[in-house]
Amino acid sequence: MKKERGGRLITKIGIVAGEIWHLLDQQSQTTLSALVNSIDQPRDTILMSLGWLAREGHVVLQESEGDYVLSLRKVPS
Repeated sequence: MKKERGGRLITKIGIVAGEIWHLLDQQSQTTLSALVNSIDQPRDTILMSLGWLAREGHVVLQESEGDYVLSLRKVPS
């Protein structure tokens, strides 16, 4: 039973990571606080999804005035 719930969480993290990706693709960049307010998901799920994207090298995070600025990593053409 626990394994099934864990699998659902991984799926949810992936779905929210996709929402983050699409938001950043449309807006170019945003702050972490704005991201949390823009996506209707629990903050913890958003942070796990963002961590996944960061670990995979898909997003850039820069600290700025007590917040973080997020953007998609530019892939050289």
